[in-house]
Amino acid sequence: MPYHLHFGEADPMRIRFAISPLWETHSAVRVLARPAKQGYHLPWMRRIASAARGLDLGPLHLLMPLRGHSPDSLYPPPLGPAVSFEEEIAAVRATDPAVALSDFERALAETPGAADTPEGRRMLADPAGATERLAALLEAAWEALIAPDWPRLRALLEADVAYHSRRLAEGGLERLLGELHPAFDWAAETATLTVAYPGEHVRPLDGQGLVLMPSVFTWPDVVSGFDPPWQPTVAYPARGIGGLWSGPADRTPEVLARLLGPVRADVLCALEEPMGTTALAHLLGRAPSSVSSHLAVLRDAGLLSSRRYGHQVLYERTPLGIAVSQPDAK
Repeated sequence: MPYHLHFGEADPMRIRFAISPLWETHSAVRVLARPAKQGYHLPWMRRIASAARGLDLGPLHLLMPLRGHSPDSLYPPPLGPAVSFEEEIAAVRATDPAVALSDFERALAETPGAADTPEGRRMLADPAGATERLAALLEAAWEALIAPDWPRLRALLEADVAYHSRRLAEGGLERLLGELHPAFDWAAETATLTVAYPGEHVRPLDGQGLVLMPSVFTWPDVVSGFDPPWQPTVAYPARGIGGLWSGPADRTPEVLARLLGPVRADVLCALEEPMGTTALAHLLGRAPSSVSSHLAVLRDAGLLSSRRYGHQVLYERTPLGIAVSQPDAK
């Protein structure tokens, strides 16, 4: 049962990408309760296991049904392309209690008996107090589960945005939507994006455009259930999550390390997606100045190219760099 997004004349010009640390926090909390979503994230789960045990995530999980509505007011679409967690959680705290109550009622109704639990009754009796408690719990989850790895996560999400922005510029809307996820079906004749999703929804964009939001922890699903008054938004799995939690030694062939030197080889092999110097330095656990010098050498050797994206310079492997870093590729 799909979700239909109807584009008006102005909407294709108002597509934008955004990254949301709050959404990643929410999605990470969901992953902890869903074994089927944990496959790519086992190294992360092992590392944060102790911190997760110190959090009472039950109230959040109560509002995360297996299928159906989760409260948009707790995880609203991002306010801008690079919003901070602090800005997003402030918006959650400012939610109108009437909006929060409607959201809680819908989410609790998706799970039989949830509204009659002590926590469910507490939420419905005092939506303003529940919003504050849940916001505080999301803050604690952010600090314990996501913030330590946010530079790495942000780098992968920014790389996804850079890649798909370029695909949009090269091939237009039809190519972009055709490549984002197998669940997407773009019908040019009716200007409708259909997303395979539990539930039958129809949403005219009405000139608001569409926010496309890559996510690390949403895999393997796409999520497109944001209702008015929220901005129409689709969250989809980011590219490259298969290598997100592997270390440099897991990527670098021994023969390449002997040829280039271990650090320079690690830099080349870590660039499975376009990345900036700071994010790459964080991923490799090295000083940005050291990484920058190696990037310059690899670029001068024709193994990397660089381009500006927003406030940063992104590096990516050239065809030669791909061939050198993957000697066993067919």
